[in-house]
Amino acid sequence: LFEKDNPGVKVNDVYVPYDQLDSKLIASAAAKSGPDVVVFNGADADNLALANTLAPIDSQWNSFADKSQFPDSVVHTVNGKTYAVQGYVNLLGLWYNQDILDKIGVKPPTTPDELNADMAKAVGAGYQGITLSGLPQSQGEWQAYPWLSAAGFSYANPSASSLSSGFQTAKDWIDKGYLSKEATTWDQTVPFQKFAAGNVAFAENGNWQIGTAKSTAKFKYGVAPLPLGSSGKVYLGGEGEGIGAYAKNPTLAWKYLQQTYFSKEGQLIAVKDVGSIPARKDAAQDPAVAGDALLKPFAAEIAGSGAAYPDPAVPPKSVNDLQLAVGQAWSSVLGGQSSPSDAANALLSKIQPLLGK
Repeated sequence: LFEKDNPGVKVNDVYVPYDQLDSKLIASAAAKSGPDVVVFNGADADNLALANTLAPIDSQWNSFADKSQFPDSVVHTVNGKTYAVQGYVNLLGLWYNQDILDKIGVKPPTTPDELNADMAKAVGAGYQGITLSGLPQSQGEWQAYPWLSAAGFSYANPSASSLSSGFQTAKDWIDKGYLSKEATTWDQTVPFQKFAAGNVAFAENGNWQIGTAKSTAKFKYGVAPLPLGSSGKVYLGGEGEGIGAYAKNPTLAWKYLQQTYFSKEGQLIAVKDVGSIPARKDAAQDPAVAGDALLKPFAAEIAGSGAAYPDPAVPPKSVNDLQLAVGQAWSSVLGGQSSPSDAANALLSKIQPLLGK
């Protein structure tokens, strides 16, 4: 797209494995070098900015004509400066087995109470209720956050009561047979494999599973927004895009971002190629998204319940430790090692110092 519109310009894409990217960027910055454009895990924006691998883009972003097309939740700021924006997002939704729902006579749930009632009917008919990840690390926190926030929890104003309420929801699912304790050992891949096998009514999982569903599921399926009530939030994951702190061509780098990741045309290419959800409002309303039954619910969540990832209330230096602590607490409740109230009190004592409370 960019090379076609800019004759004579050559874009050199350099792939770096996920687990090596941050260290390579930080090492390059220490040597006062690095790429013109950086595409990275959006959750790492704080760490990369503080390590001086990214250049502030406030002047470019504030003068960008299409800035209003992007929700604030996809703009990464650190210490008051803008360093990256997500041109597209990946997020969780509620996958459902339409065949099972038809058999038990229900529609996709729109409220937490409806979800619980539907899972009760599914289990009563011999099916499993839901699959999700309960790993004791950041993946667990990613999947726990919607249910914790639905119970009123926030990192800006954390409380033991809201944490306990959110954890109780998960414990009830285990106790009633809606969710397997094995979830504590599952990353986000395994729960969807269980769902795709056909005996589970619901799965809390993401848009990145669309390809797996199409190639594996032998039943009718669909996606709905997670039924989280008025306070529930869903993290907007995916890659952030920014300019390297030691870019040799920062002006051209910004032009590249505008015409690719931040343009409607560029975002619709990502929809077609990998199924990512456009961050731009106009791209999310394009027939390629709004007319797709699987993509449309995810796009609706961006404006309705989308939350920045990581939460802006979490200090950059505390992100990793906090996500680990929440994931461990979530896993301990699912596995039966801790009661909801004990896990909530212990977690609050851990995260308050991390949050500077």
